Amino acid sequence: MDFRSPLAKVRGLGSAKSGTTHWWMQRVSAVALIILSFWLITFLHLSINAPYQQTVAWLASPLNTVCMVAWVLAVFYHAALGLQVVIEDYIAAEGIKIVAVWAVNLSFLLLALTALIAVFRTLLIG
Repeated sequence: MDFRSPLAKVRGLGSAKSGTTHWWMQRVSAVALIILSFWLITFLHLSINAPYQQTVAWLASPLNTVCMVAWVLAVFYHAALGLQVVIEDYIAAEGIKIVAVWAVNLSFLLLALTALIAVFRTLLIG
């Protein structure tokens, strides 16, 4: 049984089949951030209370480096997904909506690259 109107059938309107994936990726990245935030809290605690060399030594551990990189990737991905939903829900004009989503995705990509460069630069320079 088809519930779409004849006009919707002609225009090809309907589900784009990407909403479920988007929803799941938001939930998966949120759970990953809950787990990975313990590394961030530890890192921030060390940054405030420990000497710089001790903080760098902690970050140089492969497990800690991988967790910090995973946190950076997860937080920017999760933020981009969330802002995309806000843009799609509250901006009516299709052209502005597309440009805004692209701008948000590009901005978060650049911010993620900057954060990753900062982590690796800290490791290399020490």
